[in-house]
Amino acid sequence: MKNIRHSVPVDMHLLNIAAEQLRHGGARSVTVVSVAQAAGMTHANVYRYFPSKAELINAVVAQWLKELEVTIAGIADAPDPADDKLERLIQAWARTHRDLLTENRHLFDVYCTVTEKSQLLVRKHRARVRQLIERVLDEGVVTGKFDPRDRERALSFIGDAVYRFINPLAVRLDAEMPQAVLDSRLAAMSRVVLRTLERGIL
Repeated sequence: MKNIRHSVPVDMHLLNIAAEQLRHGGARSVTVVSVAQAAGMTHANVYRYFPSKAELINAVVAQWLKELEVTIAGIADAPDPADDKLERLIQAWARTHRDLLTENRHLFDVYCTVTEKSQLLVRKHRARVRQLIERVLDEGVVTGKFDPRDRERALSFIGDAVYRFINPLAVRLDAEMPQAVLDSRLAAMSRVVLRTLERGIL
């Protein structure tokens, strides 16, 4: 009979265990020993894949960031007009952060920590998201939807305009704010972004 566990790569199996332990008990509950025990292996074997607890937890954050990038890439690659795509991208970007805050607070807190420290995985994530936004912006220019005066300033403006909705530290500060209020404010900022790009204000 086929062993189902081994159908999943060992590193992913360990990562999934760590993610569950983090979700239920926070970063303090995740140890190399606890992950090894749950996986039915020695802690020395876990170290072959993740040299430290910190790298194991960071890998959980990186996995979540990758899922966010996949979501954004799916919108960027869609056949919709560029202005519609940019609006949907901004909404998904913000919603995914808010969902993490409400559904997995322990992972969100770790995400905030690595963001505060400006760790490499966060910097790489920001660069990849910027490339996706850049793709939509350039498509909008080609199709006549957008007419920015300065491409780099326009790109920076998009991130600045929606900062409070996509930066985890800012999102955490708004944790007690009603979702309807946040949705209204995000919709307003999205309209500002689109009009700015369409009218060539920047």
